[in-house]
Amino acid sequence: MPEHSRRGLLIILSSPSGAGKSTLARRLRTWDPSIRFSVSATTRAPRPGETHGVEYFFVSAQDFARMADAGDLLEHAEVFGNLYGSPKAPVLAALDQGQDVLFDIDWQGGQQIRNSVRAEDVVSIFVLPPSIAELERRLQSRGQDTSETIANRMRRSRDEISHWAEYDYVLVNTDIDRAEAQVSAIVTAERLKRSRQTGLTDRVRKLNLEFEERT
Repeated sequence: MPEHSRRGLLIILSSPSGAGKSTLARRLRTWDPSIRFSVSATTRAPRPGETHGVEYFFVSAQDFARMADAGDLLEHAEVFGNLYGSPKAPVLAALDQGQDVLFDIDWQGGQQIRNSVRAEDVVSIFVLPPSIAELERRLQSRGQDTSETIANRMRRSRDEISHWAEYDYVLVNTDIDRAEAQVSAIVTAERLKRSRQTGLTDRVRKLNLEFEERT
């Protein structure tokens, strides 16, 4: 249990495909299992090994449109011909309980969340690759995509990287262990910001009462 209450964080991890944001997202939740992962809804087909409700909510284009029109998505965007979006209700419920919520999303989704009513709770982190050649090597080594898909991802990566300056923090993923340490340090520091620790006033008041009792 925390010593005093605080507001939850909206932690945004973004990067071009292959730079490591999904791996960092998994490692961050291993570092602190209390961090909630925002499971996105998507119209793309599941990849081998993916489960509905775990990696994504796999929905039809019609259902996705209904969710967007009803305002049920905190953010949504089209990426490589498929729609992706973050269901709003579970995110807001977690924040109100002081829980941190992690987003593994692209710059479009990050931009929408930073412009939302909960912008003050956002901590945004952009992950850069050490080189473009290494980025392509990582995409190829995953063995998940066709050569055409990899080429499309590489073409899109330049536009994605151009949005790096919109983020609070930027790190270069030359070593995944080092990058993990950097991300966890960022989260720790953001949790300790005075503006986010809602119980500090009461705690300091109690300390002052102790001073008075000693006189």
